[in-house]
Amino acid sequence: MGDAATMTMPASRSGLGRFFRKPKGLLILVLALLVLIAALGSGLRLVLPDLAAAMIAAAVVDGLLMRYMDGHWSFPSGGLLTGMIVAMILSPLEPWHVPAVTAVVGVVSKHVFRTHTANIFNPAAMALVATFPVFGPAQDWWGALPEITPWALVVLGGTGVFITNRVHKLPALLAFLGGYYLLFTATAFLGDPARVAEIYRAPDLHAALFFGFFMVTDPPTAPPRARDQVVFGLITAVAGYAVFELVGAAYFLLAGLLVANVWEAVRRVRVRARREKGGRILDPV
Repeated sequence: MGDAATMTMPASRSGLGRFFRKPKGLLILVLALLVLIAALGSGLRLVLPDLAAAMIAAAVVDGLLMRYMDGHWSFPSGGLLTGMIVAMILSPLEPWHVPAVTAVVGVVSKHVFRTHTANIFNPAAMALVATFPVFGPAQDWWGALPEITPWALVVLGGTGVFITNRVHKLPALLAFLGGYYLLFTATAFLGDPARVAEIYRAPDLHAALFFGFFMVTDPPTAPPRARDQVVFGLITAVAGYAVFELVGAAYFLLAGLLVANVWEAVRRVRVRARREKGGRILDPV
């Protein structure tokens, strides 16, 4: 452990207050609320072991990696969020080591795959796609409240819009949801509607909303400017739709996001190159 001068974590009440007013802190509170509501349907005893395993494993590894790279201890808020999201997507019936290992893979990917300014891939999405061939886990998105009363959609929508607005990613969200449902609606009209009907029902409906609110809008991996966010959201929708149509994999949404993450990483590298070439800021990253 480092001394007090090198600790950078919310240790005091005022520090905790400031932390929970920031986007990461608010997201932790929002996801905790969704977990509590979801537990009404799934049961806290069922969801808690996997949730705790994923959060603890991710937080410990994230904390150790930050200590090694930065030279001081930092509060592993990113690891906690990765663990929460991974556990809320995977079925709580999976053995505890599945969400734990998956969350750790996400944390490690955040530190390994980086540009100069941020990690390339959404950690939870990368982890769930990368470990799927190993574990083949069920993804029921219980944290998106599909097993609760339909009124739970109001809670999911309200908290999601709140977070999206707070991180200034509304264009990305609207572009993703608009493109996603436009493509599947066109498929229903032009082909067999029964084949895509599940997209409009629980749990797929809840999954798309949760994914859009809390993963597409991830600040480190999504662009800041509105026009770039629109492109980012559309790429996520089109790539996810293509994976669904061509492969039919359960992780089609997550795979679509990884494609958009690559586009955003390339965009950031090009912006940085223009800055260095021109000797001044030509375009915000």
